Formats: sequence, C-alpha cells, structure tokens
Amino acid sequence: MKHKTGVARKLSTYRSVILFVIICIAGTALSSDFLSLSNFFNVIKQVAVAGIVAGGMTVVILTGGIDLSVGSIVGLSGVLSAGVLASTGSVVLAILTGLATGLICGMVNGAFISLLKLPPFIITLGTMTMLRGIILVYTKGSPIPVKSDVFKAIGKDSIAGIPIPIILLIVLYVVLHIVIKHTTFGRKVYAFGGNRDAAWLAGINVVRTEWKAYILSGLCAALAGIVLVARLGSAQATCGEGIEMDAIAAVVLGGTSMSGGSGFVLPTVIGALIMGIIDNILVLLNVNALAIKIVKGIVIILAVVLDRKLKKVSEKA
Repeated sequence: MKHKTGVARKLSTYRSVILFVIICIAGTALSSDFLSLSNFFNVIKQVAVAGIVAGGMTVVILTGGIDLSVGSIVGLSGVLSAGVLASTGSVVLAILTGLATGLICGMVNGAFISLLKLPPFIITLGTMTMLRGIILVYTKGSPIPVKSDVFKAIGKDSIAGIPIPIILLIVLYVVLHIVIKHTTFGRKVYAFGGNRDAAWLAGINVVRTEWKAYILSGLCAALAGIVLVARLGSAQATCGEGIEMDAIAAVVLGGTSMSGGSGFVLPTVIGALIMGIIDNILVLLNVNALAIKIVKGIVIILAVVLDRKLKKVSEKA
C-alpha cells in the first residue's frame, strides 16, 4: 500500500512532465513537421495568451474557487484597449485601460464571492455572460482595428529573438511563483484552499485573501487580452471566447487540485503547453476544427478524473 501511495504521489507531482513527454513523442510520430523550430515557436506563441490567463486561474483554484469569467475579461480588456487607442492614439492609456478593466472585473467577482459568500461558479458564470454582452454592445459586432505599430509590437515583436508574449509569460510566472511560494499572501492562499475554517481560526483574513486571488486573476486575464489584440492587430467581439476552458485544463494538467490547497504555479505552464501541443498536432493532421473542441473537452474530463483518483490514493496514506 505504501509503495502504491508513493507511486501515486510521484505521478501527481510529475504528471504534467510525463504527459508532456508522451504527447511530444506522439506528435513526433504522427507528423514530420512537429519538431521543426518554426512549429515550436508557433506553439509557444499560441499558448502564451492562455498561459497568462492560466497563471491567475492557478491562484484562484488554489483557494478552492473557479473563475469562468476570464475569457470575457480577456475580450473586454482587449476591445476597450483597442477602443481607447483608436480614440486617443495613446498606447500607455490603452494599456492602462485594459489593465484597469481586469482589475475592476476581478474586484467585482471577489466582492460577490468573498464578501457575500456566493458560489464562485455561479457568480463568474454570470459575469462571463454579462461581460460578453458588454463587449457586443461596445463593438456592435464589428472589429476595432489596431493601427499603432508600437501597440502591435507587444504581440508580434521579439527581443533577442524571443517573442515578447513569451517574455511576458516567463516574467509573469516567475513573479507568481515568488508570490505564491515566498510571501505571506501565498501561504494564506494554501491555508485558505486547504481548510477555510482552519485558516480563519488561525487568524487569516480569509475574505481579503480570496478577494485578492480574484483580482489577480482579473489582471492576468486583462494582460492576456492586451497581448491577444496586439497579436491579432484588431479587437474582435469574439476575443477570448472559450479560453477559460484552456486555462482550467492547463491548471489541472499542471497538477493543481481543483479542490484547492494543493499545487504549484510553474507546472501550469507545462499544462498550457500540453493543451497547445494537442491543438497543434490535430491541426498538422488536418483534423476538423470542431473535432478539436471534442478532444480538448475529453482532455479536461480525463485531467479532472486523474486529479480525483490521485487525491483519493494520497488521502488513504
């Protein structure tokens, strides 16, 4: 029994790396184009946006919550940034508008969830729908073009050969890792996610901790929205649709427990890469786009099932 438990713990800790290696081997076997350098950079750039969103989602899930509104926050932050840029021509003001949008959305989500103690799933589902409606009203269903080369550089240019979205992704995860593993807030997040009542009895301000987690999620989604619009060169009304599923899958594949209190930030990047590679392999194989959604849905379900199984084995130790 101890041997099985030890194996389960190792699988839980390194499952993202194991899955990553297996999928890369499968991709190499299925397509000769998979290992090309251009394809590698293409995958990284594709997952950068979802990876940024997943960073904030990891913190929320560590508290035992969920944020279904991140896709809509990505879209709203992106279109408002593009709208302000088109109106004022100021790149700085456009970026600040996008980040402020994510901050406000995160504060609203956190207020309903932490102060009023309402279910995160229901609240963020409601804000997801509401924000998507605001996007459609604001854009009137038409794209907002981005004409500033400086703004577009955020999503398209490189520094020392490394695309800027990848640099932003790396910097974000380093910062999040430090915050979660080496600050008082991070310790509070783990304590809160492990047992809210015990955290409260230990003197932790559980309301403030949970609220900050959703604010952080909103800011990450806003940053992702700015990067996405800059990369596309326009703000579409559909920006960010469905990205919440990729983010959740990346978090779970990275080893963070959906029940909270267990997991790490850095492996979430590997989870995001896994989702991106699955997408890439299916595209290289000319699989229908609708079928890709089916496969990704199956991956999410299997990831949650695996998380639950490994947790049960660990609890029996």
